Amino acid sequence: MPTAALAQEEVVCESEATVQAEDSLSTLAEKFYGNLLAYPVIVDATNAKAATDSSYPTIEDPNVIELGWKLCIPPGEVAQQMLNESVFTTVAEDEAATTLVVGLTEDTVSLDPGHAYEFHATTVHRPIYETVTTFPPGRVDEIVPGLAESWTISEDGLTYTFTIAAGHQFSTGRPVTANDVAFSLNRVRYLNGNPAFLLANLVTVEAVDERTVVITQTEPDPALLARLAFTSLGIMDSEEAKANGATDAEDAAEADTAEEWLNNNSIGSGPYILQSWQPKVETILVRNPEYAGEPAAISRVIFRSVSEAAAQKLGLETGDLDIGLDISADQVPSLKENPNIAIYEGTSDSVFFLIMNMDPAIGGPMAQDAVQDAVRLAIDYDGMRALAGGAAATLVNIMPVNWAFALEPAQAVKRDVAAAKAKLAEAGFGNGLTVNLDYPEYTSGGVALGTLAQKVQADLAEVGITVQLQPGDISVKLEGYRNGENALGLWLWGPDFIDPLDRLAFTPGGVVGLRVNWSEENASPELMAAVNRAKVATAPADREAAFTEIQRIMLDESPFVFLVQSGTQVAYNANIKGFTYSSTALGRIDPYTMSK
Repeated sequence: MPTAALAQEEVVCESEATVQAEDSLSTLAEKFYGNLLAYPVIVDATNAKAATDSSYPTIEDPNVIELGWKLCIPPGEVAQQMLNESVFTTVAEDEAATTLVVGLTEDTVSLDPGHAYEFHATTVHRPIYETVTTFPPGRVDEIVPGLAESWTISEDGLTYTFTIAAGHQFSTGRPVTANDVAFSLNRVRYLNGNPAFLLANLVTVEAVDERTVVITQTEPDPALLARLAFTSLGIMDSEEAKANGATDAEDAAEADTAEEWLNNNSIGSGPYILQSWQPKVETILVRNPEYAGEPAAISRVIFRSVSEAAAQKLGLETGDLDIGLDISADQVPSLKENPNIAIYEGTSDSVFFLIMNMDPAIGGPMAQDAVQDAVRLAIDYDGMRALAGGAAATLVNIMPVNWAFALEPAQAVKRDVAAAKAKLAEAGFGNGLTVNLDYPEYTSGGVALGTLAQKVQADLAEVGITVQLQPGDISVKLEGYRNGENALGLWLWGPDFIDPLDRLAFTPGGVVGLRVNWSEENASPELMAAVNRAKVATAPADREAAFTEIQRIMLDESPFVFLVQSGTQVAYNANIKGFTYSSTALGRIDPYTMSK
């Protein structure tokens, strides 16, 4: 935790708090200290007590506390002293005009681009690592040059030749070359980490001279240029990377040892460099003195881990935060009344969904088609949209609202409790069934997965499915999800690249499909034929036909239930100029465009 470590004898508990069902550390901090951001005081005091008194828990993640825990509440004056010492990095008055403080929910497991895959990491990496291609600020309708100034595509669509622009240089002072591009992309491929699937179609990535990179593929990929804009495919200084344990060899998954170093250092060519990362506390970026473009107006960016929307709102109102990325929809009206705060609103590209494991040994009843149908029919989709609030929308299938080839709303599955009960009886569960629902304690865009989980629990109870909620730390829950261990899970997905092909992640053999053990072997030939057509189709009419067919089939044949597409509400200091909001795949915000 960010406060100074305390010895047990130094801690005085003015009172004790027993965790209740609706408690969080932030709400308890507000209750006892009138300050949502004072939660680290409770964490440090409780952990100090736990060192010698087993009646106190050890709090490893401030986002996760358990019902019944006994917490130490120090006196107010002690709390204030601890806060003043070192909860977060202090911004001096003379630094405020060039420092940007962003409150957000942190979900990062790694800051190594070859492993990083989460929203927070994408936001941090966007101003650090430049990509081969990119999108204009705040837009996703046009792919523009990044490090590559131009490219050509062979007639068969299998070979892309990129010309790397001169003049870009890394934070090390070295120029960006084709060798660095080839190294960075091959390293991601062979690390076989979470972003590796983005390049699964590649055969070779080669630097044929200092400014030319040639990529060959197994089959045409209409989305390659969009994929290359994702931050995990950011380009790093290959010489510095190798000096610190990185490799782009085919055995990189075993031989590469650079992750720890890259968690604490950056070697990109963007306008910022990583100064420090304290997981679940804060990440600090500072100007890259070697950046080839104009120096950023903002000299320092501080990303603070402030998980709760209420805490972000308070931070904005007190001036402790410049931007709150996870404001909830119900906070917007009061924030709009504050002349010092501006609001961005829109429909996000984040989708919340249920997964049901196709492996009977893991999923049990959830692996059965009739049970999956029952769950789809049991969900109150209008209620889910109301819970998310704001500009939230109900998506029909894998394609988000407003994306190309999305099905019409009239085609959506509608809630039908009687039909859901009939499906359960058909599957042999006329008397009901019980299942665990795994999900992380996490908030995105002001929508808490715990709130949606309770709604799922209530909806399924009406048809005879008893859901036992199993929340947990996001890093732990992510591992189980990615390893295909959830029988029933509640998760969210933001696009990795802006193209309908991104949504094939939810089809058999796709990255999310495999997380529910759904592959070609246990999918219908009809669905697989449509998926295979979609992967290689380039003509708009052919793409539309293939993606429409996939969604038509998956309305009935699918281990997923798409609950809601959340709205986006971002609140920011009204004196900020140049604010734009982009897709989660593009880091959401770009500090380089901003000034005060």
